[in-house]
Amino acid sequence: MSTFKAPKGTYDLIPPQSATYLAVREAIAAPLKNSGYGYIETPGFENVELFARGVGESTDIVTKEMYAFETKGGDQLALRPEGTASVLRAALEANLHKAGNLPVKLWYSGSYYRYERPQKGRYRHFSQVGAEAIGAEDPALDAELIILADQAYRSLGLRNFRILLNSLGDKECRPVYRAALQDFLRGLDLDEDTRRRVDINPLRVLDDKREAVQKQLDGAPKLRDYLCEACKAYHEQVRELLTAAGVAFEDDEKLVRGLDYYTRTTFEFVHDGLGSQSAVGGGGRYDGLSEMIGGPALPSVGWALGVDRTVLALEAEGVTLDIPAATAVYAVPLGEEARRALFGVVTELRRAGVATDFAFGGKGLKNAMKSANRSGARLALVAGERDLAEGVVQLKDLENGEQTAVALDTVAEEVRRALG
Repeated sequence: MSTFKAPKGTYDLIPPQSATYLAVREAIAAPLKNSGYGYIETPGFENVELFARGVGESTDIVTKEMYAFETKGGDQLALRPEGTASVLRAALEANLHKAGNLPVKLWYSGSYYRYERPQKGRYRHFSQVGAEAIGAEDPALDAELIILADQAYRSLGLRNFRILLNSLGDKECRPVYRAALQDFLRGLDLDEDTRRRVDINPLRVLDDKREAVQKQLDGAPKLRDYLCEACKAYHEQVRELLTAAGVAFEDDEKLVRGLDYYTRTTFEFVHDGLGSQSAVGGGGRYDGLSEMIGGPALPSVGWALGVDRTVLALEAEGVTLDIPAATAVYAVPLGEEARRALFGVVTELRRAGVATDFAFGGKGLKNAMKSANRSGARLALVAGERDLAEGVVQLKDLENGEQTAVALDTVAEEVRRALG
């Protein structure tokens, strides 16, 4: 046993389960790649102020959960707790918004870090796939992203998820609602931290999961009653586009999500089979974020979907992904001459795109065939001195046990034919 273990609240992805995580990432990315989104990758850490400004200094993410540190050179950095601020920073730094083709459509995949109390579905290191559409204010763009996320989940076989939808208004109408909500909340019996939140960002009190708080929120002013006509019309267009696309959603007037930068459209994907950690992904419009971090006005919208929680959702529904075996052919040499000959065949098959493995370490026939079966391979190539003297290799079907001799110089062709 190693004396070291993975840090608390983290996990290792190990075969064969890691193949499921890769398949989930690829399934989420597939509709994005098919819709004009280009891949972007940003550093795992950024200037701490990027998140303080963008995510919000009053959020739990910044005040309690962010891994912040000072470098030897005195820089104040933080491990990224979310993806949007980093992606927008990178797009601005590279002047992608000046290339003349807005919106800039980007997708990303990576690890994120938050210091939280570890539990199933909530880790200190977690994986997300995200998408951002930067530089355009269009209800069709909001609808597009929601539809693409829905498409990704359904392609994985998920069915028991719901889409929650709300509008948070904009800089014109939200201040009026904010003031009305603050007046209401100040009359409630709230703890000191929550009262402080009322002063800084009262909308986040609506998202408080504690039952004692939620009971007191009955009768709170509704944001929908304060939306300006432009926000009402915008939100109705998003709803109409989703309905026309056959994507079901539920209006949730308390949905605000945990980041300060959201405006207008906000949404969340929830799965009822995951208990308290039911949110598998979410996002929304963030029209003012670019200006918050020193850029020009660039209305934008995006989402991030949790790979970890999506895997848990698949398990909750009993969905098993159809993941091809890592190995299709397993080569078993008997003797040094066969070892050299079969290694050449393995190399040829790999170059032809056939997933092939080799019995390394000089294993005997019995142990080598056990390894072949454990590998999940469909076929085994077995050769000894007598086979090579005859210029053949034994091709064995590991599913039905049938074995045939094939000419050494036609192995690749015969293997491809047998695999279909």
